[in-house]
Amino acid sequence: MLYIGRVGTKEDIDPGNLPQHIAVIMDGNGRWAKKKGAARIFGHRNAIQAVKDTTEACAELGIKYLTLYAFSTENWSRPKEEVDALMQLLVSTIRSETQTLTKNNVRLATIGDTQNLPPVCRRELNEAIENTQHNNGLTLILALNYSGRWEILSAVRQIAQAVQEGHLQPEGIDEETFVHYLNTRAIPDPELLIRTSGEMRISNFLLWQIAYSELYIPEVLWPDFRKQHLYEAIAAYQKRERRFGKISEQMKP
Repeated sequence: MLYIGRVGTKEDIDPGNLPQHIAVIMDGNGRWAKKKGAARIFGHRNAIQAVKDTTEACAELGIKYLTLYAFSTENWSRPKEEVDALMQLLVSTIRSETQTLTKNNVRLATIGDTQNLPPVCRRELNEAIENTQHNNGLTLILALNYSGRWEILSAVRQIAQAVQEGHLQPEGIDEETFVHYLNTRAIPDPELLIRTSGEMRISNFLLWQIAYSELYIPEVLWPDFRKQHLYEAIAAYQKRERRFGKISEQMKP
């Protein structure tokens, strides 16, 4: 069930019923810029504050994992000047925010085919990941050069190779085995998936992991997303009955 929400407050949230993992499809940067008569990269630059607000709010609330869909495998097909500008923005943002992540006890991690990012991006990412590896608060996961289909195909190839080499038997492959070969094997599935801008699409994001995620789709464009929007998303999540294929009566204690 989808909810189109209002803005909320921290007081709307039950601290005893928080999702462990929130995933966000950060949509609407281009439309935000277009409304202001600016180039798309202007929207991407102004989206950094939304990332900061969301990360800070999750850390303050005690959320354990936040995954942001930062760059998909399909995004390479965008105009070269936009892709180049996004890569430069990624590098400059990581470089400038690593100290703040450490100050807030946030650990940085990535999922995706990061080996095919530009060398300078990989270097900044690796340094930031190393410098924040001992932080034990929120884990901020950037999905970079990522898509759900890519991840599933990669897992299938690894499993096929393991079978070929005799390390796995086909009859022994179950969900637990499959999850072991995903990028997110050490991360719980997201209970809450937020997509900004009102678009009703998954966009090839965490296709295996969001099987039972609650969806929240506000109209707000990502550059305008602030803490109060996250609070409302979590408050809406807390009003849902999560049944995992069962009926309501089965979920009662």
